[in-house]
Amino acid sequence: MGSQDHLAYPLDLEGPVREVHVADFSISAATVTVAEWAEFVGSGNYVTDAERYGDSLVFAGSLPASDASPVVPATPWWRVVAGATWRRPAGPDSAVDAVRDLSDHPVTHVSRRDAKAYCRWRSVALPSEEQWEYASRGGLVQKPFPWGETEDLDRMNTWRGEFPGARSDAVLTSPARSYAPNAFGLYNCTGNVWEWTTGTFDASRRDFRAVTRGGSHLCHESYCRRYRNSARSGASEDTSSSHTGFRVCSRPDLP
Repeated sequence: MGSQDHLAYPLDLEGPVREVHVADFSISAATVTVAEWAEFVGSGNYVTDAERYGDSLVFAGSLPASDASPVVPATPWWRVVAGATWRRPAGPDSAVDAVRDLSDHPVTHVSRRDAKAYCRWRSVALPSEEQWEYASRGGLVQKPFPWGETEDLDRMNTWRGEFPGARSDAVLTSPARSYAPNAFGLYNCTGNVWEWTTGTFDASRRDFRAVTRGGSHLCHESYCRRYRNSARSGASEDTSSSHTGFRVCSRPDLP
């Protein structure tokens, strides 16, 4: 796992390239969908961190031009939107959510704490970074993408055009089972939504952010090439946004 090629981000600790052994495990073919999350919430009225805090991060390009939500200074294409939740991922006043059926899309606006709660309910687990990368590679060795060497925009939901310009076909997720799966049968290991893992970004530097993998529909080669098998990103465990979800794997303590 890992990478040290010209696409890698050294400060993200993608390298060194190393051999890692993982025990047998199973992993979901796709990320958890809005419909699956709704079933979980309905079973016990679970309240997400976004709902508890009252806001979540939303990409500015998916908001009405009149939106006056606070801008994130370092990344001005993000807004802190009151009332944005998994039910209305583009915010409570967004018309686009009202006219699209998102039930088969990845659930978003869920923190890693929320994802862990879902896993406890279903008796599953979040994948480790090692499990996630092994599954994403689909049996290939040291290839940057789940299908091989060459970037192919027809195989993933990443940003089209000049970022961060607004394009209505790129500001939202695709269904969780979009595009061709990799050789292991996994969908959307690159692009669409970032996926929570159990990883810690860099404890040696006291960077205890939770690790996400896979990139999202907002990734673009002009500023972020993290839509690759080895790429890593991180966020605090209670962060939620419109481009982060998760998939699940088997628990080693259960048959």
